[in-house]
Amino acid sequence: MGAVIVMTTVEAPSDLPGRLVGERLAACVQEVPIASTYRWEGEVARADEVLLLIKTADDRGDDVVRFLERNHPYEVPEIMVLTEAEAFGSYLGWLTEETRPGG
Repeated sequence: MGAVIVMTTVEAPSDLPGRLVGERLAACVQEVPIASTYRWEGEVARADEVLLLIKTADDRGDDVVRFLERNHPYEVPEIMVLTEAEAFGSYLGWLTEETRPGG
């Protein structure tokens, strides 16, 4: 059993972190304020956003992605999965336990 980190950006405030943890899709979601610069509809745009670092067990990563695809407020949400994340020892045990359905 391993871990993955799913990254997405949202406007603050967002109910996604609480829902992800509440539905046991994530053991922890960190919210980091950021400024994003990107091209949208042919224009360069800048926005203040929150980067969500969604930590989950590797066998729950696809469930997190599906949840975000259904529930993310953006038309084209950033959803990136870092599959080479390694979690160790008691943290990995906690992360795995917290992402078990019905746990």
